[in-house]
Amino acid sequence: MTFNELGLNRPILEALITQAHDTPTPIQTKAIPPILAGRDVVGIAQTGTGKTAAFMLPLLQRLSRAGGATPPFGARALVLSPTRELSAQIHKAAVDYGCRLKLTSACVVGGVSIRPQKQKLARGVDILVATPGRLLDLVDQGSVRLDRVETLILDEADQMLDIGFLPAIRRILSMVPRKRQTLLFSATMPAEIRNLSARHLSEPVEVSVSPVAVTADRIEQSVMHVGTADKMAALTGLLGAHAGKRAIVFTRTKRGADRVTRQVTANGIGAAAIHGNKSQGQRERALAAFRHGACPVLVATDIAARGIDVPGVELVVNFDLPNVPEIYIHRIGRTARAGASGLAVSLCSGEDRTCLRDIERLIKRRIDVRDGTGFKAVDNQAKQNRQPYPQREASRWASVAAAGARAASCSEREPACVQPERNSPLT
Repeated sequence: MTFNELGLNRPILEALITQAHDTPTPIQTKAIPPILAGRDVVGIAQTGTGKTAAFMLPLLQRLSRAGGATPPFGARALVLSPTRELSAQIHKAAVDYGCRLKLTSACVVGGVSIRPQKQKLARGVDILVATPGRLLDLVDQGSVRLDRVETLILDEADQMLDIGFLPAIRRILSMVPRKRQTLLFSATMPAEIRNLSARHLSEPVEVSVSPVAVTADRIEQSVMHVGTADKMAALTGLLGAHAGKRAIVFTRTKRGADRVTRQVTANGIGAAAIHGNKSQGQRERALAAFRHGACPVLVATDIAARGIDVPGVELVVNFDLPNVPEIYIHRIGRTARAGASGLAVSLCSGEDRTCLRDIERLIKRRIDVRDGTGFKAVDNQAKQNRQPYPQREASRWASVAAAGARAASCSEREPACVQPERNSPLT
């Protein structure tokens, strides 16, 4: 199957060539035809499967074929996403894929000045990409109207509900025309998403790819059983043992992300945190430092990391195991991209063992156990009972941490990259 066979027009095909995209992914193959036909679509796909292009390519084609003027203070298509980073990524896709079309787009998110966004919307745009919070701010100030929206897209719908955006989404749905095309994309399909689809989509076509329980074969997965108090030493030892590799460390909370960042930095390893309480400028600087190698370690919460695609990540560490097992799949999928291999290590304390069992049940396999001395896999059969890490072994972590700190201090990497600054709300 080729993009040409999917019915895309020449300007979009030429743009795809410039972006070096020559073969559609499974979600694109399944979603593009019904979207081009004007059907409502529910797409179930993980991050990294190409779903942004799956809805953006047919959207651009439908808008260019239909023609028409952009409504002042309004938009013909509205794309909602949970985070600033994902919104920026979607907007970039609209610009890149639509570079040969006479269409306009705008991205409105919090954490930056609202004035330029108002000025852009005053003229009207074809495609508006927004986070729900900032969009409603603009609505309340009379700077945007939604009564001319022809296509509504909800991206990463499950994450928007997890953040608490459901009331905002319901309010936005009440403002857009009843007669419209609606596309809903989600990594998982909990009951709330099913209900949202049943109430607001008209006879949708459901497409799905890559069952969420499948993990990439190129990712070496392992778990280290440690006490809660020993997690930081274990993490420092891991980062020291893999010095020079680009790593993402996941925590459950924003406060936890800041705490881990401070402690990693104190051990001489360059680290930056990214989460919802960081301003847009802080998040952009942290990502830029991580991409360019100035900060080899990025500490993130799940919400902030959604939509971030940084190549060359070789190590993912679950400092805290996620409460929702599907999130584990998304986390470790940040490594082993584009055919590369990667390592995913989870630090499991006694209170995390229920989460670990849920993850192993989901992925239908036991995760290899690593010890704290040489980080080599040990006999899983000896670890089936998932006993807590012996207290008498705690002294090992101190030596491992010290070795990691010495290795880091001998490197030429920059130390702290982004210091914690004042908080700003997630939009």
